[in-house]
Amino acid sequence: MKKSTVLCLSIAGLASVAGAQDFSLTLVAESDFYDGSTTQTIGVYGDANVGTHMLGGAFELTSGGNMVIDSMSWMAASWSSFNTDGGYAGNGDYNQVIFGQLVIPGVPPFDIPAPGSEVGSAIGSFQIDLAEPMNLFSTISFNLVASDPFSLEVIDINTGETFRSNDGNLILNGLAIPAPSTVGLLGFAGLVGARRRR
Repeated sequence: MKKSTVLCLSIAGLASVAGAQDFSLTLVAESDFYDGSTTQTIGVYGDANVGTHMLGGAFELTSGGNMVIDSMSWMAASWSSFNTDGGYAGNGDYNQVIFGQLVIPGVPPFDIPAPGSEVGSAIGSFQIDLAEPMNLFSTISFNLVASDPFSLEVIDINTGETFRSNDGNLILNGLAIPAPSTVGLLGFAGLVGARRRR
């Protein structure tokens, strides 16, 4: 009796994990922050383990570090036709961005999602203007902030079913420049160099 109860609970746990809806928004450096330029680009990508195409969503951007950001602008991907741009908030932060498209299953021509809106694709990009070029000692980080009522909505064009991030797990993947591993390697190289000089 005891073994069968444990087995049933284990199977129920696996079923709930298997049915979990996972969503993610990820920041990706689209340019080389150490190329000597003060203008850099960061892409935002949306992904989910459900659905086939992105319908829309919203988020904000915050930054931290020792770099001064003069300005920022947002450019939505070409597939996003309903956009609201909250604009640069100052201090390296960006107000809420809303993106989206209209898809109505079974109602031509609105039943076909725009090309490029497939799950895992780009939502748009931020152009960032720095006060001065970054160097090896410069650090800056960017993080997305979830919006209410949801940050990402997707649709399965085969079934017409929609899914929202507030009904599942939302992972917000930020961007740190330089990456923590790079900072560690630079520190290690400095220690090795100092030891050799002695």
